Amino acid sequence: MKTLIIAEAGVNHNGSFEIAKQLVDKACEAGADIVKFQTCKAENVISRYADKAEYQKVTTGEADSQLEMVRKLMLTFDEYRMLKEYCDEKGITFLSTAFDLVSVDYLHSIGMNLWKIPSGEVTNLPLLIKIAKLHEPIIMSTGMCEMDEVLEAVKVLKDYGAGEITILHCTTEYPAPFEDVNLKAMDEIRAKTGLKVGYSDHTKGIEVPVAAVALGACVIEKHFTLDRNMEGPDHKASIEPDELKEMVSSIRNIEKAVGDGNKTISSSEIKNRDIARKSIIALTDIKAGDIFSEENITTKRPGNGINPMRWFDLLGKTAKHDYKEDYLIEKDELED
Repeated sequence: MKTLIIAEAGVNHNGSFEIAKQLVDKACEAGADIVKFQTCKAENVISRYADKAEYQKVTTGEADSQLEMVRKLMLTFDEYRMLKEYCDEKGITFLSTAFDLVSVDYLHSIGMNLWKIPSGEVTNLPLLIKIAKLHEPIIMSTGMCEMDEVLEAVKVLKDYGAGEITILHCTTEYPAPFEDVNLKAMDEIRAKTGLKVGYSDHTKGIEVPVAAVALGACVIEKHFTLDRNMEGPDHKASIEPDELKEMVSSIRNIEKAVGDGNKTISSSEIKNRDIARKSIIALTDIKAGDIFSEENITTKRPGNGINPMRWFDLLGKTAKHDYKEDYLIEKDELED
């Protein structure tokens, strides 16, 4: 099954429409399926008294509030529309996380028909209901969540008519420490929700999302930026375009490598089997009428003769043919 890869541009455009278009270009070049942004009316989402997260203070300073910071990072509604049109032209799916009800209405009006619920909105009942009532597919991240909160949110979405729901395991820290990732939590989410499960990554590098695919993630979301040295809250915890391209390529390789789970010889191995395996071979010269014994037979390559697993079937039988040392013992020696 092909993994859906979401290149999370987020607010890494720093409020610039031109940079946002460049991020779309890089997501396309990397081979991502979706490029995702974030949409809100900042005053509808953040109280003017809300403090910044610690990582935001580190990356953007403490001079302005969280509200002021986010206001600077948002595009206009018209720019999101133009960005969707640009994505349509480029052949990549446009997606933007709606953080408030007004943004849901706007994104719906411009034809966005896949919805992303971020970790911070899992307990936002009015938003969950609003999105569910659109009856369209939903991808929901679950960072900072206990399992019962995930189940409660899923129930709300289903009760209000949501389309197909996919749950993303996530660790909401920027960057997320490897020891806090807990990829095996995907198994619990899958078992308890009965839904498809993916992974939204905030670790450094690309190893963890690639590993998540090997463990069954059907969606991968990863923040990326044009340059980690740019100013802004999320750049430091993002990968750059070359890394995004490498991640996509690695995931596509892992998809092939995971296979169907059936243990059998592969088509590429068949040609090597007779070369690498062994057969029963004459250890010494053998004359017709001699008895096969551990003194006159052994096992050596190639493997196109009698399988050594038939060793005890051959011992004690009378040779039908003459053999020189190192010759394959004929298969008809096993016939009575």
